Amino acid sequence: MRIAVYCSASTSIDQKYLDLAFDLGSAIALAGADLVWGGGQISMMGSVAKGARAGGAKTFGVIPERLVTVEFEDPESTEMFVVSNMRTRKAKMEEISDAFIMLPGGIGTLEEFFEIWVSRKLGYHDRPVVVCDPFGTYELLKTSLDHLTSEEFIGAPSNELIDWCRDIPSTIHACTRN
Repeated sequence: MRIAVYCSASTSIDQKYLDLAFDLGSAIALAGADLVWGGGQISMMGSVAKGARAGGAKTFGVIPERLVTVEFEDPESTEMFVVSNMRTRKAKMEEISDAFIMLPGGIGTLEEFFEIWVSRKLGYHDRPVVVCDPFGTYELLKTSLDHLTSEEFIGAPSNELIDWCRDIPSTIHACTRN
């Protein structure tokens, strides 16, 4: 099993987020799965890969050519796919992953999350889409999505396609329960 993780490449975030990413990577390995991620060795991206490798998992990076020097392509990855652009990155990550986890991150992370969620809603895949949010970083996002549902802009079945988890064990369980 390969689990994709979407997360921050920001270098100015609190250490607790780096620790979260490392711990999630370790838990992915402990579950006997491998990691698919954005291919960077900095910030949370680097931490999740280090955690996965520390636990013996293989790591499969997918990085656009333009970001190789920005996100600093991880030379320790099991396999690195260097692709032409962000759209190709997302498609490759979807192609080679069996589940998808969103950790805290910025607009790139959100964009990846929304695209994989919409793809599931439209029936392009039926794999788990999970938000791992132990610090409540996405509470306002969840509230906004619930509000859009109550206003009938988002159908209730769409929200049921996402597992919102407050800890790593429930996140891994949501990815592997099927």
